[in-house]
Amino acid sequence: MAEGPDIARIAALIGDPARSNMLLALLGGKALTATELAGAAGVTLQTASSHLSKLEDGGLLRQRKQGRHRYFALADDHVGAMIENLMGFAASRGHLRHRVGPKEPALRKARICYDHLAGDYGVRMLDSLIAQGAIEASDEALRLTDRGESLLSGHGIDFDALKARRRPLCRACLDWSERRTHLAGSLGKALLSHFLDRGEARRVDGSRVVTFSPEGERRFRVMFPMD
Repeated sequence: MAEGPDIARIAALIGDPARSNMLLALLGGKALTATELAGAAGVTLQTASSHLSKLEDGGLLRQRKQGRHRYFALADDHVGAMIENLMGFAASRGHLRHRVGPKEPALRKARICYDHLAGDYGVRMLDSLIAQGAIEASDEALRLTDRGESLLSGHGIDFDALKARRRPLCRACLDWSERRTHLAGSLGKALLSHFLDRGEARRVDGSRVVTFSPEGERRFRVMFPMD
């Protein structure tokens, strides 16, 4: 047996079509019930329970209990990043689904990637922050500059709270639709929450799509201008 981490086990867990559909359903960041995940996977509740047990044992999911109900969520943001990166890799190799759904254009424009903004708007956000000197990019490494902290603090981002967390402030995440990098990490989450909490953006029920109000569109373009 080859030495090192057992990537075959993780690949086998993700490679099953039903389990991959469950993970994609959870990529929206919300915890879902076994019944909801069974519907997303197109399997019976009994079969879904078996799949969920395997994903939990493999460290990809965590279970939450609320009263008599059980909910499932991705174990952490590393799992979300892995799934999004796999989607980007699959797209770059031409492995795309042949039937495009009605929500596809909206997903490509703006969507949730676990807890941060992805799609065209997510990529634009990072490109603009780099162009403004707010973030420095070196290969896949991203670093917030003093200028960036001052700039975003002026828009209401609380960096004292962000720096108190163990999670990285800035992290690069490969966008499957744009095939370029968008901003993840605690700052990526905070920027998306900024628009959601103000009511200038909202999540579409039953989807990863994020839509912006006219005022939200205006403020987004003010905060993240592009030539």
